[in-house]
Amino acid sequence: TGYYGDGLNAIIVFAACFLPDSSRTDYNYVMENLFLYVISTLELMVAEDYMIVYLNGATPRRRMPGLGWMKKCYQMIDRRLRKNLKLFIIVHPSWFIRTILAVTRPFISSKFSSKIQYVNTLAELREMIPMEYVHIPDSIVKFDEEKCIKRRTRTSCLSNDPEITSVEQE
Repeated sequence: TGYYGDGLNAIIVFAACFLPDSSRTDYNYVMENLFLYVISTLELMVAEDYMIVYLNGATPRRRMPGLGWMKKCYQMIDRRLRKNLKLFIIVHPSWFIRTILAVTRPFISSKFSSKIQYVNTLAELREMIPMEYVHIPDSIVKFDEEKCIKRRTRTSCLSNDPEITSVEQE
């Protein structure tokens, strides 16, 4: 979690790589309680505008939330929270995430759909939001670095960010 702007509006960072494995016997219970925790935290933190950064990179398919769970989450979010959400950024979107959003687009409001933005690298994310108060997990930084190396555009993906520089030296 971080903040942006003069009013110190919240930036909520959600790393999917830390979600539970869907093979757990108590998976539905854990996911439902996780969602309730996230919503109650949002309600406490968010007085004004906020944005969500969803870190999808380094997430195996078995840890990604299912379509039914996401639909239920969307329906349970209070109108005020939906209205105050200014941007929903998906970093390192997979084919699966893009497909789910394309399929669900007719069922969610056009206002909400317009708030969704895809970002392919952490460098692109840095261009959009202030990163000084946002913590990116090491696994996501490494994923980003590997992705950039594969594209052979390493220099355009990496910056002088000390966090990334320290990962390069490992």
